Amino acid sequence: MKIAMLQGPRDLRIEDCDLDVAALKANQIHVQTEITAFKIGTDRGNYEGAERVPGAPDYPRWVGDSNLGVVRHIGESVSQFRVGDRVVGNVPHQSEYIANEDDAIVRVPENVASEDAVFGWLYALSSLCFRKARFEPGERVAVVGLGVLGLGAVALGPALGARVVGLGNSPIRMKMACQMGAEAVFDSSDPHLQEQLDSWSDGEGIDLVIQTANPWPAYQTSVEVVRPGGRVAIVALPGRGEPPLEFNPLDMKWFYQKGISLIAVSGAAGDRFPDQTLRFTRHRECRFVLDLMAAGRLRPSQLITHRFPYAAMAEAYEMAFQREKGMLGVIFNWS
Repeated sequence: MKIAMLQGPRDLRIEDCDLDVAALKANQIHVQTEITAFKIGTDRGNYEGAERVPGAPDYPRWVGDSNLGVVRHIGESVSQFRVGDRVVGNVPHQSEYIANEDDAIVRVPENVASEDAVFGWLYALSSLCFRKARFEPGERVAVVGLGVLGLGAVALGPALGARVVGLGNSPIRMKMACQMGAEAVFDSSDPHLQEQLDSWSDGEGIDLVIQTANPWPAYQTSVEVVRPGGRVAIVALPGRGEPPLEFNPLDMKWFYQKGISLIAVSGAAGDRFPDQTLRFTRHRECRFVLDLMAAGRLRPSQLITHRFPYAAMAEAYEMAFQREKGMLGVIFNWS
C-alpha cells in the first residue's frame, strides 16, 4: 500500500506500507482507491508547517481527507456495503485501506460521477455551515473565501433556498462563483464593498456570512459586512500561520454593539429533532450532498482545474504553497 506522508514542512513523500487484507475482521471493508481530492486550505497549512490544529497529528503525518474508491473485500458481518460498491471516505491520500463499516465512509449513488463524489465529505462540511447557523430559506448569505470549500457553500446555497453573494480577491474564483450559482460577486478588498452589499440586499443586509478563508482580513470582512443581529459561520482556522493580531477580533463595534453570533462549524449540527439521535450526523450530511449530486443539483467536478498522478502529489502541494490562484479542484489519480 502507498500513502502520502509529511515528514516535516514541505517534505511530502509517497511511502510504502504493509496492508494485510487477509486479516480482515468481520466488520471491516477493504477499499482500493481510484482518486483523491486535495483540500487545499487545511493541507497547505500542514504542508508549510503552520500552527498545528488541536487534536491533529504531528509530523510525520498523513495528509488528505477525501478518498473515492471501490470496495474489494468485506468482512462476514458487513451489511452496509457490497464488493464493487464505490465509496467516498473521509480518508487520507493512500492507494488502499481497511476500515470499519461504520467509519466515515458512504456509498456513492450509481449515477454520480466519481469526480463529483470525491468531494462529498468536503461539501458535507459546506452544508454544515448552513445547518449549524440555523439557516432559513430566503436569507441572504455572503461567502467569504472562494476556494473549493467556499465555492461548495456557494453551490449549495441555491439548492437550500439561499440568495448568495461571493466575496473574494481572485477574478478566476469570482467568475467560478457566478457559474456555481452566486447572484453577485464582489472584491472583498473594495473600499465600497458595504455600499455594494447594501444595494444588492435592497438595504436589508447580510443575514449569514460563511467564512472559509483563514487570514484575519477575511474574519474582519465577515464581521463588518454581516447585518446587526446576523450570524457568522466560521469554518476557517482564523489566523493560522499568520503573525500576531494587530486588531481586536471581538471589538465592540463588530461584536457586542452589532449583537452578532459567531458560530464555529465543527462537529455535528445541533439536534432539533429530539425523537431521533443526532438526526444530522456527518454520514447523513454526506449522503445529503451526494443525493443532491444524484439529482443533478450539485456538480463539484466543474471546479477541477488540475489532475495529477499520485506520484506527482508533492508538485501539487508546492503549487498550493506558492498560492496559485488558478488552482481550485485538484484530483490525484491512484490507478
